[in-house]
Order: sequence, then C-alpha cells, then structure tokens
Amino acid sequence: MIDRWWLQICTHRLPRSSPAYSQSFLLFTRPFSASHSIQAKKKKMPPKKAPAAEKKVLLGRPSNNLKIGIVGLPNVGKSSFFNVLSDTDLGKAANFPYATINPEEARIPVPDVRFEWLCDLYKPASRVPAFLTCIDIAGLTAGASTGAGLGNSFLSHVRAVDGIFQVVRAFDDAEVIHVEGDVDPLRDMEIIQTELRLKDIEWVEKHLDGLKRTGRSLGNNSLADKAKKEEIATVEKILKTLTVDNKDARKGEWTNKEASLSPQIFVNIFFPVPLFSDEKELLLETQLVEEGVTPHYSFEITISLIPFSFIEVVNSLTLLTAKPITYLVNLSEKDYIRKKNKWLAKIKGWIDTNNPGDPLIPFSVALEERLAQLPDDERVEAEKVPGAQSALGKITQAGYSSLDLIRYFTCGPDEVRAWTIRKGTKAPQAAGVIHSDFENKFVCGEIMTYEDLKEHGSEAAVKAGGKLRQQGKPYEMIDGDIAYWKSG
Repeated sequence: MIDRWWLQICTHRLPRSSPAYSQSFLLFTRPFSASHSIQAKKKKMPPKKAPAAEKKVLLGRPSNNLKIGIVGLPNVGKSSFFNVLSDTDLGKAANFPYATINPEEARIPVPDVRFEWLCDLYKPASRVPAFLTCIDIAGLTAGASTGAGLGNSFLSHVRAVDGIFQVVRAFDDAEVIHVEGDVDPLRDMEIIQTELRLKDIEWVEKHLDGLKRTGRSLGNNSLADKAKKEEIATVEKILKTLTVDNKDARKGEWTNKEASLSPQIFVNIFFPVPLFSDEKELLLETQLVEEGVTPHYSFEITISLIPFSFIEVVNSLTLLTAKPITYLVNLSEKDYIRKKNKWLAKIKGWIDTNNPGDPLIPFSVALEERLAQLPDDERVEAEKVPGAQSALGKITQAGYSSLDLIRYFTCGPDEVRAWTIRKGTKAPQAAGVIHSDFENKFVCGEIMTYEDLKEHGSEAAVKAGGKLRQQGKPYEMIDGDIAYWKSG
C-alpha cells in the first residue's frame, strides 16, 4: 500500500498535526527503506578543480556609463587640455585661478584600430565608436578640503566622476602664473593627494560615527546585527588605510571575497515525472505504486550562505581616493619633442613611492593646440617629425582602460558599433546594453573574436572554420568580441 503521508509531503499537504510532520526533515537526511516508494537520486562528487586566479577588485560604480574628470591645481593646462581633447572651446582657459567654476562635459571617441578595420570590412551606413565621457573640473588649491577656494564645491564635482586625469604642470612660462608662486610638480601632486585624502578622512569618520551610534544596541544573534558589525569593522579598516597606513583607498588591500554570516538550508524537490495536479492523477499515481510501478522522485539539499561583501562597503562610500588616477605631465613643446625634462624622473619616483602602479603619460598642451589648428593633411605631415606625435589617443585609451571598461562590436551593412561594458560583464548584461529585452529574454549569443574574423576574412569563413561559438548566460565577455544576440 502506498505510503499516504509521503504523498502528502510531496504535494505540501502534510498536516502539522501529523506525527510524520516532525520527522519530515529526518526523512531528507536518512536512507530510504524498501517500504518507501521513493528512490533518491545519487550524485557523484565532481572532480576538484584547480583554484582560479582571483579577479581584480573593481572599485567604483557598477556601471557602463562612467565618467573621468580632469583635476589639478589652477593654471596647469586643464581647460586647454579639455578643449583639444574634446575638439571644442567649452573649457574656459585663462591666465588666472578659477576661470572654470561649473564643470564642462564632453564625449570623446576612443580610438581603436579594430573598429576602423571592421568599418572597412563591412562598409556600414552608420559607424558608432566607443566614447569616454570627460569632465573639466575647476582647479583645487591647498585647503580645499576645508572649503578654501570654493573647495567643497569642486570636491563634490570630483566625487561625481569615476576616474581622474590629474594634470601636472612641468613647464616654465613666466607669462602663465602659478598659484603657488613657482613650478614644483612634486609639491603640486602632494597638495592634490592631501586634499583628496583629508576629505575622505572627514567623510569616513562622519560615516563611522553614525554607524557606531546606531550600533550600540547590536546583538550577536540577528543576521542583520552581524552584517552591521561587519560593516563597522570594514569602515574602520578603511579609516586605518587612510590615516595609519597613509594610503589612498584604492591602494588598500581589498579582495573580492565575501564573509558568510550565517548558513541557511533550502530543500529543492525535483519530479522527473509529471506531478499529479488533480484527484484523477493522484488516483492513477496511487494505483501505479500499488501495482509495483515506482515513480522516481529526487531531492536536493542546498546550503546557502548569506554573504557580506567588503568591497560593496568600500564602493558605497564613493571615496575620492578610491578613484583610479592617470597622471598627465604637461611639458613644453620643446621638452616633449626631445623627451627630456628635469622633473619627469622625479615625478615617476614620487608616483612609485606614493601610488605605485598608477600610469604616467607625458604630453604637451602647446603641441596639441598647434596640431589642432592645422588642416588634416598638414597635421599628418607635422606629426612625421620625430617626437611630435599627438598623445591624445593614448590618453583617451588610458582613461577608458583605467575605468575597467572594454567594448564589444555588433557588425553589419547597416551599422558597425562598439558597445561599452565593464570588465567581467556576463553575456546577458552585455546584450542588455543594447536593449533591456535582450537581457530579460536572453537565449544565447553567437560570438567570434576580432582576431578570428581578421584571420579568416569573413563571417562565413569564421563559421566554416568552427570559430563561431554559441555562448550562454555564464559567458564573460572579452574585449573585442563580435556578438550577435538571440532573445526570446
């Protein structure tokens, strides 16, 4: 005779008053006897995988629409650089401090030889490259963290961007005044770093004080209380990084690992045969069992850990010193062409000591302004002079990469387009950049690499060579992928 109370468990009809109710979880964890008409699905342990390399921690907003701000002392060439970079005259360049008050914004095309090659191959009616959004921010001065020189307003503009181009003046020009009286790039970099860090310390101390005031009554049993204690400990670690360790937040030892606060057990029941949904099917199921035909059910116990993410706490504070910095050293045209300047080695040494790993790019606003005024053919000839090549493309690409942005392409006779996504983006979210329906109804993506397409010369040849791959939801996009999305 069929075990009626087991059928009731399967259909969630087991009454709480039943003696078997209290034993139901024991049933999940003990072997079934022959009297039960259930066969547990046996699972083999998968072979151990080699530990994967830990991914780089991504600080900042989880977004594809990230912005980079131009930061520096007054009169170091920020607005002039913004104008030549954006090919506009939006930046207010003048020979006095605070010529720029309100930030200016422009979208800068990111140069990419792959995009140009794809356009030559497909000859599309429309071509849309990747863009970097750049913001011209007014100059910061010593004391900005305490409000000097409209510092609070300007620092709020820095907080609103996701990365920093820090322009450092390393040219002498008696006609261009310096707010500190003389040219000293090391002092200037120290001022910017100090002001950003002091503002972060003030911000973190205020946040930590609020957390501690609300955390006085925290216990040890509640999951929410444990999460709050972990948050307090993480914020204390951030403050220690800024003060005791004397480091910027982006140089702290942050990991992608999560702390699990408490386990929760979930039981998932799977039915390979149709589960009875009405009385007729229930009678049929019962009859089958009585006649010796055993329906096969399986179950699975999953232990789910409630995570606490350290990096999410860091990112939630939107710290100024957590933003990636690319140092742009503004040289005279003469020094840039001959690649010699008395400050360059010292600047590199300062970066290696204070912010190791941050990129440094020498350039010359004077040269860029001169090249920008030339017709295209004359500009090409001017850049043939050794050392006189524009650095704007290199700077744009460096800013794009500093934000951990990559791009994939969609190609056809109507349009070749580069779509900006962040490193680590999965296929459905990458498709969602085009339209949310592509993400919500994602089926798969047909992916080929730029290198394979260039090697084989056409999509048909790539497919014939077995290089066109169908990728599902777990696929992580790679810079330069060419994608065609399928959605339901």
